[in-house]
Amino acid sequence: MKKTVLIFGALIFALLLLFQIGKYAIITGSLDTEIVIAIVAIVFFIVGVYLNKRSLHIEKSFSKTVLNNKKIESLELSPREYEVLMEIALGLSNKEIAEKLFLSESTIKTHVSNLLVKLNAKRRTHAIQIAQELGII
Repeated sequence: MKKTVLIFGALIFALLLLFQIGKYAIITGSLDTEIVIAIVAIVFFIVGVYLNKRSLHIEKSFSKTVLNNKKIESLELSPREYEVLMEIALGLSNKEIAEKLFLSESTIKTHVSNLLVKLNAKRRTHAIQIAQELGII
């Protein structure tokens, strides 16, 4: 989460700097700074395309598996519990899941506890293994 905030903060700072350079170029009538602005804009475009492709790749990796929705319903997993299970499968800790889903860590612990009971597992890794065998992740 901190890394994401720092990256977006740096991008906003670079954008503000770009506006200041553009203002300077208009005042002085210099064409060289406009070329620099165009190069920076192209770099931002390339970074945006890369981030978009990366996020689409992550979504596609989840959509490759055929989910057994009937099994999810028979286990009586709530949508939030299933969401927590997916985050556990990614290897995230309770704290990281809480930050990602904007919940408290104790709420995540409750969901994890419910998942362990419903999947009849003793550990998180065992729960993931059972969920994979059942075809729900």
